[in-house]
Amino acid sequence: MSFPESLSAGSKPSYEDQRASPRFALLLRAAKLIGAHGEYLCIVRDVSETGVKLRLFHSLAAERRLALESAAGERLAVEKVWENGGEAGFRFDVPIEAQRFIAEAGPYPKRPIRVCVGHPVQVTIAGETSVAKVRDLSRQGAGIETEHYLAIGQHLRISSALMPEFEATVCWRRHPSYGIVFRQLMSLEELAVRAFHMQEAGAR
Repeated sequence: MSFPESLSAGSKPSYEDQRASPRFALLLRAAKLIGAHGEYLCIVRDVSETGVKLRLFHSLAAERRLALESAAGERLAVEKVWENGGEAGFRFDVPIEAQRFIAEAGPYPKRPIRVCVGHPVQVTIAGETSVAKVRDLSRQGAGIETEHYLAIGQHLRISSALMPEFEATVCWRRHPSYGIVFRQLMSLEELAVRAFHMQEAGAR
């Protein structure tokens, strides 16, 4: 996908513009955008050496310059060229190897995408409730910070005004940081929307 320099952030490239370089379809390939105001889940729809089209779960009106991070941790600088109806086109700052992108090559093994949120939550253990902070959130679990000492394998419940109650188990610890895994699995859309609102609340 190629984006001409004359296009503004609010305009959409023509069919001929998008076909200027070979595109590869990547349906349902999850990724993360990192901007000045937060981190945002997205789905890669197609990619070329010069650009990428993403499905969004909310508007990115406040963001134009971002980094696109794959599930393997590779980050690529991008600029938003257009956004319309839950989709957006981005231009890479530097042309990429499309096949490498498709293979999700990167510094880490492919892993569930986590979104940094920094959101206060309530943690309930054996009927006692205390305040903690969710540092990052994924479909399967979260990284939390709490002054309470937790044990690996310990069961708890976690909730907030922006997140329904989840039952979880502690899977790792480096006090005051802990990793927990949920017994329920969030959909990608649910995670994207909840994380977005948590970041919005933290910015107020």
